[in-house]
Amino acid sequence: MLILHASSEIAPFAKTGGLGDVVGGIARPIAKLGHQVAAIMPLYRKVREAHWPIKPACEFDLKCGETVRKVRIWQGEIPGSASAAYFVEQGDLFDREAMYGGGTGDYPDNAERFSLFSRAALQAIVALKLPVDVIHAHDWQAALIPVYLKTVHAKDAVLGRIRTLFTIHNLAYQGVFPSHFMHVAALDWSLFNWKQLEFWGSINFMKGGLVYADRITTVSPTYAREIQSQELGCGLEGVLHDRGSDVFGILNGVDTEEWNPAKDKLIAAKFTAADLKGKAACRTALRRRFALPDSPAPVFGVVTRLVAQKGIDLLVEAMGELIGTEAQFTILGSGDDSLQRGLVAAAQRWPRQVAVRIGFDDRLAHEITAGADALLMPSRWEPCGLSQMYAQLYGTLPVVRRTGGLADSVTDGKTGFVFDQASIEGLVGGVRKAIGAWRDPAAWGAMVQSAMKLDWSWDRSAKEYVALYEKLALAAPQPAP
Repeated sequence: MLILHASSEIAPFAKTGGLGDVVGGIARPIAKLGHQVAAIMPLYRKVREAHWPIKPACEFDLKCGETVRKVRIWQGEIPGSASAAYFVEQGDLFDREAMYGGGTGDYPDNAERFSLFSRAALQAIVALKLPVDVIHAHDWQAALIPVYLKTVHAKDAVLGRIRTLFTIHNLAYQGVFPSHFMHVAALDWSLFNWKQLEFWGSINFMKGGLVYADRITTVSPTYAREIQSQELGCGLEGVLHDRGSDVFGILNGVDTEEWNPAKDKLIAAKFTAADLKGKAACRTALRRRFALPDSPAPVFGVVTRLVAQKGIDLLVEAMGELIGTEAQFTILGSGDDSLQRGLVAAAQRWPRQVAVRIGFDDRLAHEITAGADALLMPSRWEPCGLSQMYAQLYGTLPVVRRTGGLADSVTDGKTGFVFDQASIEGLVGGVRKAIGAWRDPAAWGAMVQSAMKLDWSWDRSAKEYVALYEKLALAAPQPAP
């Protein structure tokens, strides 16, 4: 089969988070299992400025409302694979400083930008005569692809035979826009109703993907169940519940070449599960990097966006109590101003135990992952999470709240520590549980060995996706609602 991934970001060309890593990471292992893979994304300014080796492939016009947009498709290759990468060029919409928005928020024409991207992906299939069997569309930016296939192109000889898989990476971001974008997106107004695209008087791209895709996946089995509940369904729990038999959770993988303590060039010393001397050197280097004194207590790392979803407000509020454990905390991230100020204030108050860097630094992220003894992730909700997997590969035991992919990837007392409540009490209890284990070197060492032997490679996830693609290709298409 030929699987075409449609996504607003693909690593290493452009990414803002886990979405880009997922799409960039899945191509090679799927190809190893005998299928062809291709991917398509917008040609952002940053992609062009990086001078990737790409060449023009085709061009055509698309009408967006009353405006005719000239579109050019470029072709390259996903690095490290033989998989084709296609790029949708439309200068007025994608030649901008940022991918989704500037300092004042999201671009107001994102509905036009990503509806054009979805339409252009389909037009490129026709123009380039690509024998696509399954389109794997990712998140709201590509969610209209199943809609267009089941409506505008339902009777098309080429496009009408294609099956669709739609993956939710984060249900909280849905692509909700004023209703007048129906015209700009070339969608018939008959689709603007509560069963299809309408959502509280607006158009909801994510809802369209959920309603029209043949099958739906999300990035962990637990999150697949959670999003069918009112608590985490973000208003779409009814749609997801109705499609329940078509919703699957497949845990993400990670790049085990980039995140490998035996090969990592960004850390102070390399190490393996068989020889952990380098990890001790990484811990010493981490303390020096953050100007923390040597201590017999463990070091906890935090590498995340500093937002309430990640439970960082709980960390700020609990810091006074956590200081009493004598543990040290190294924190890297950026986000909510008030949370940033709260963490900086904690570092100023307790400089021997708390150190904070605001911003993102890839090298420092690796240094914390390698040098910390435990990684703290008190998330209120987490579709999958990757940091806990990176940490386990480096023998850094995760302390996580039982939610989403954290619940699926951390076994309490064996490969990390899990607490239940998104509360100060839950967080402090999880940290104390980890410190209690730390005081027993034999028990801690056994957990480190178990964590480092886990298989978080994309090979594992790819097998699950391929099984779903193969079933999808043989199944009858999901009827249009």
